[in-house]
Amino acid sequence: MKGGPSKAPHRSLLKADGLTDEEISRPLVAIVNSVNDVIPGHLMLDKIADAVKAGVYMAGGTPLEFATIGVCDGIAMNHAGMRYSLASREVIADSVEIAIQAHAFDAMVMIPNCDKVIPGMLMAAARLDIPTVVVSGGPMLAGKFQGKNVDLDTVFTAVGKVKAGEMSTGELLELENAACPTCGSCAGLFTANSMNCLTEAIGLGLPGNGTIPAVYSERIRLAKRAGMQVMDLFERGVTARQILNRDGIRNAMALDMAFGGSSNTVLHLTAIAHEADADITLDDWSEISAATPNLCRISPASDYHMEDLYAVGGVATIMRELDKKGIVAREAMTVTGQTFGEIVDGARDADGAVVRSIDNPYYPEGGLRILHGNLAMDGCVIKQSAVSAEMREHTGPARVFDCEEDAVEAIFGGRITSGDVVVIRYEGPRGGPGMREMLTPTSAISGMGLSTSVALITDGRFSGATKGPAIGHVSPEAAAGGTIALVNEGDSISINIDEGSITLDVAEDVLAERWASLVQPEPRVTTGYLARYARFVSSADKGAVLL
Repeated sequence: MKGGPSKAPHRSLLKADGLTDEEISRPLVAIVNSVNDVIPGHLMLDKIADAVKAGVYMAGGTPLEFATIGVCDGIAMNHAGMRYSLASREVIADSVEIAIQAHAFDAMVMIPNCDKVIPGMLMAAARLDIPTVVVSGGPMLAGKFQGKNVDLDTVFTAVGKVKAGEMSTGELLELENAACPTCGSCAGLFTANSMNCLTEAIGLGLPGNGTIPAVYSERIRLAKRAGMQVMDLFERGVTARQILNRDGIRNAMALDMAFGGSSNTVLHLTAIAHEADADITLDDWSEISAATPNLCRISPASDYHMEDLYAVGGVATIMRELDKKGIVAREAMTVTGQTFGEIVDGARDADGAVVRSIDNPYYPEGGLRILHGNLAMDGCVIKQSAVSAEMREHTGPARVFDCEEDAVEAIFGGRITSGDVVVIRYEGPRGGPGMREMLTPTSAISGMGLSTSVALITDGRFSGATKGPAIGHVSPEAAAGGTIALVNEGDSISINIDEGSITLDVAEDVLAERWASLVQPEPRVTTGYLARYARFVSSADKGAVLL
C-alpha cells in the first residue's frame, strides 16, 4: 500500500495526515476505538487510545485511529431502540473489516467496552487474521446506597419495588443518583464485563483486561503494554487466528461456566467461533457446563462486584482453580507470548469467598444451562447460577404475550401471579427483529417479589443483569415457526433445570392442529437496516449470525 514509486500518491495522502517518511516506513497499526459521549463505558476510551498509541510508538510502530459505533443496552432497554443492539454487532464487525482491508493495516489494537462492541470486534479479528490485541475500557466501580453496594441492576429492580409499594420515589431517585458512580462498563458480571473477561480467557486480551477498574491508573498502563505487545506479535508473525482458535474459545466457555456470565455470551462466542472456523454448538455448551463447576458469583448472582474479583486475582485465579481439574487448555497461545498454562501457573490461589476452590464450588455444574424439549427443539439458555433452589423445577400456566411491552404492562399491572410462566414471543432475531434484551420484565418480576414463583420464557434474550428463572434464546423462534408460536394462554409448561428440559404440556395432535391454523403476524419493520437484518439473520442457537 505504501512501497515503491507507484505508491507515491498513497504516501502523499498519508503525509496529508501529518505523517513523516519515518512514520510511513514503520508498520501501520490500526487503533480501533469505540469512544463516544453516550455510553458510560466509552467515555474514557480516548485516554485508553492515547496510551495504546504511546505503546505502539515506543515499540516502533505508527498508530492510526478510527472509530466504530456502539449501543448502550441500558439506555436502549424496553423501547424500539433495543432492536438495534444485537444487530449493531454485525455493523461493527463489518465496519472494522472494511476499514482494515481498505487501508492495508499491518496490525491492530481493538478498544471496546460494552455489550455488542466486544463480540463485534472479535468477529472482525477472526475474519481479518492480522496481529491483534484487545484492551477494554474496564468495569465501573459499584455505587453505594443505604450502606450496600449497588449497580444498574439495582435500579431496574427498584422500579418494581416502587410499583409494589416497597420503596418510595424519593428513595428511587437517591438510588438512581448513586448506582453508576464512575465511567466504565456496568459494575456487575453483565454482558460487557463477561465478554471482556472471556476475551482474556481466549488469549487476545492481556491479564487484567476484564477486571482492572476503568478509573484505575493500572488500566492506562495496561493499554500502553497492549500497544507494545501488538508490535511483538507483528515481529513474530503471530496473527489473531493462531490465538482465537478452538482451544482459546473452549477456555473462554469454561470460564463462562465457572463464573456464571451473561447468557448473551452463548450468542456471542458461538458467532465468534463461526467467524474463526471453529464452530461450536449448544451441545458443546452442554458438555462444558457439565464438566465445569461454578466457582464465582458476581452481581446479579451475589453482592460481589467486578472490583472484588479484581482484588482477588481476576480471571487467572478462576482459571487456576479450573486447571486443577484439567479443564484448561494449557497449551493455548496468548498475546503475552506465554501459553495459558504459564499464566495460570503464576496466578494467585482462590481466596475462598469471591472465588471458591475447585473442591468447594457453589454448584458442580456451570453457571449457564442449555435446556431442550418440544418448546425449544433446538435449545434455549438459562443462567442457572442466578436461579433460586425452589425454581429449578417448575410447572405453571402460560401467560402469553407477543411483545415485551405487553408483558411489562401486565407485570406492573399486577396481572401476573405466583406460579405463572410468562411467555414473550416474536422477539427473536428475525421476529423482533433484533432479539431485544429484556431486563425490564425480569427486573419487574424480581422487584415485585415474584422471582421465586414466576418463570419467564422468550425467544428474545436477557441482560447479563437478569436473575431468576429467565429462559431465553428459545430456538426455533416464533417467527420461524417454532413451538413457542403455538402456546395458548393457560397451557401448562414444565421446566426442569436439573434434567435440562422444557416442555409444553400439550398433545402432539393438538399442536399439529394449531400449526395448521397458525397465521404469522406481519413483520414489525419493513424498511431500513433492521428489515435487511431480519431477512438474513440465523437463529439464536447458531449465534444469530448473518447468512
